[in-house]
Amino acid sequence: MVVKKRFYNPAQLFISSFLLLIAAGTCLLKLPLAVNQPLSWIDALFTSTSAVCVTGLIVVDTATHFTFWGQLIIMLLIQAGGIGILSFAALFTYFLKGGSTYESQLTVGAYSNTERMSEVFVLLRRMVWITLGIELVGALGIFWSLGDGNGMPLGNRIFFSLFHAISSFCNAGFSTLSNGLMEGTVVHNYSLQFVISLIYIFGGLGFPIVVNVLQYNRHVYRRLIGKWTLKGSFHRPWVLNINSKINLVTTGIITFFATLVIYINEYSHVLSSHQGIGKLVIAFSTATTPRTAGFNSIDFGALQFSTIIFVMLLMWIGASPNSTGGGIKTSTIALAVMNVLSLARGKDRTEVFGREIGIISIKRAFATMFLSLFTIGVAIFSISFFEPNRPLLEIAFECFSAYSTVGLSLGVTSGFVTGSKVVLIIVMFVGRVTMLSVLIAFIKKIKYTHYRYAQEELTIY
Repeated sequence: MVVKKRFYNPAQLFISSFLLLIAAGTCLLKLPLAVNQPLSWIDALFTSTSAVCVTGLIVVDTATHFTFWGQLIIMLLIQAGGIGILSFAALFTYFLKGGSTYESQLTVGAYSNTERMSEVFVLLRRMVWITLGIELVGALGIFWSLGDGNGMPLGNRIFFSLFHAISSFCNAGFSTLSNGLMEGTVVHNYSLQFVISLIYIFGGLGFPIVVNVLQYNRHVYRRLIGKWTLKGSFHRPWVLNINSKINLVTTGIITFFATLVIYINEYSHVLSSHQGIGKLVIAFSTATTPRTAGFNSIDFGALQFSTIIFVMLLMWIGASPNSTGGGIKTSTIALAVMNVLSLARGKDRTEVFGREIGIISIKRAFATMFLSLFTIGVAIFSISFFEPNRPLLEIAFECFSAYSTVGLSLGVTSGFVTGSKVVLIIVMFVGRVTMLSVLIAFIKKIKYTHYRYAQEELTIY
């Protein structure tokens, strides 16, 4: 019997992997040992999707509704979703079979942005080790910042540290505290707030950028050693690649500007209960958590209207590419801004750091922005249909949060009707796998043709 082999494109494998993981998580969360009280199928599906898509939106209280085993299941779903089930599958195939096929390397390479096939599984192994390493260091930092944990038993402190380290690095925003980081026992623990912020910032940078920064640090170290030992300079240009430079600079600018805006705008408002350095730490965490982390150190429903709009913009931008975070990504907004500035200057190409940006990258950036706004717009319209009496701001905030896999809420998610929850489930999933991946998965690619039509210009403005 001859079995016809079919090759699935990376987008189809990626989407299928997440769907299977969400389905498995839904069934596991329905088990009696996972819950303290009955959980409906729609709420189990919502929680599983939120965990796998590392969003953090909840319809039931994670701290009280789920048992230890339920919280453990959620933590494992977050971990699997954060790294990416496709990466896990590729690594398992590699280790169990002692190698990999050229086809599987192409599949993984399409999502890891590697140029050489030999680098594909090297990067994937690094992804796993870096993830586990940062999460372990983060868990130790959280455990240290807890102190005696206000009398919390040692076992609970260890699980709390592991759960929040994984949830932070994967930018999930789930917490075993009913009020999250706004809980009275930790809201003024500024060392804990700062440690968690650092963990999810690392997670939001993206694996290739973290690896590239580590390579750069090693290069700087070798240069210093070479200089001191008189063995010559180990100079290598462009150790820090263009992708890392753009995303690091963009992340730094956004973080600084967002912290300043929230610090000034909310100084005498939601930050009034904090003093001195505490105001700055909470402003910093509030400015960085919308970049898909989802932890709430303050009541976002109590923010001023202008700050809520600003937070929605931060959620839409999101984290860096190839990271555990969502949003349109920092590289996308950077390319859009650079392209607009180039057009304003009358230039026919986009240049930065001594390099010209490829036109395909510009096209993908604007396609990503359009598809995100289109998806969010459809979601807002749909929920408005199911929730006609709910304020538009609340609906829009939830949709931006779901699409960008942030998990922040104005406190209305649990009050949504079933139809609205289904819409948010779809938006969370699409936001995680990206709308562009969905289109690539289901639209048949045309074969490359060598002819070109004559160009025509359209009136734009």
